[in-house]
Amino acid sequence: MKKYFKIILYLAIIGLVVIVSVNYYVKSSTKKHIYYSIKKFPRNDVGIIFGAGINGDQPSKYLKDRLDAGILLYKAKKINKILLSGDNGREEYDELTVMKNYCFNHGVDTTKIFIDYAGFDTYSTMYRAKHIFKIKKATLISQEYHLNRAIYIGNSLDIKSIGFSANKGEYRGYKYVTFREYLSTFKSFFDVLRNREPHFLGHPININAESNYSKDDKR
Repeated sequence: MKKYFKIILYLAIIGLVVIVSVNYYVKSSTKKHIYYSIKKFPRNDVGIIFGAGINGDQPSKYLKDRLDAGILLYKAKKINKILLSGDNGREEYDELTVMKNYCFNHGVDTTKIFIDYAGFDTYSTMYRAKHIFKIKKATLISQEYHLNRAIYIGNSLDIKSIGFSANKGEYRGYKYVTFREYLSTFKSFFDVLRNREPHFLGHPININAESNYSKDDKR
């Protein structure tokens, strides 16, 4: 029994070391690409905003700050177009309608808004950005805890990526999501290694052509 306990303990230690090492590599290789101010912020054609939960027909605090940051960059002409990516998989939970209505209600030209209806996780969002929307360069907009992983995935998929931190004020559960990010980063590292293909792909959408924003969702 003692022998098996030692084996399990050694395996747990090795697993922990591997997870920490992968996270260190991802963070150290991407931190220089994260920006916290629009001053001297590089211009990009496309900004990608990741879904982060809704409360009814309103964005969560995490999502609202991401949307506000994207709108700020758009109005400052640091990005020309916005790709909204989130969970639209259930009728009772529709991040994308909330996200695009918020952008529309805050002055973003709907011809500059593109929608990714199957961005169920960060890897899927970036993979679809590459293969569906044919994006080669992008500004990724999210909270700081998430940007290292998003940038790493983007660069690994040959999307030249930079990040803009949407952190603003306090967030409920921020310590938890920061801790969980260690496991998410570890998983994404292997998603990249095996070139995982998302469950949903679909027909290409030209990011330089007509927007796929649904006019029926305007309010």
